[in-house]
Amino acid sequence: MNTTTKRLTRAERGLGKYDAPLRMQYDKGYADFRNGRVGNPFHEDTMQYREWERGFNDAYYEQLKRVQQYEIRGRG
Repeated sequence: MNTTTKRLTRAERGLGKYDAPLRMQYDKGYADFRNGRVGNPFHEDTMQYREWERGFNDAYYEQLKRVQQYEIRGRG
């Protein structure tokens, strides 16, 4: 007996055009900061835009913390 499962479409799962795995946008924002790209590629007022910003900001604050630690050690 061959049982196949139908893969649901985005609409059948209740997802819209701009619903995507948000981890991808977060990772892209994080990587963009590390690579010096500062422009958000997503449209404003979308979840992708906010997730990209969150990843970018996390990378920024991690770098800021590293720099501050380096400066503290260098002055001591």
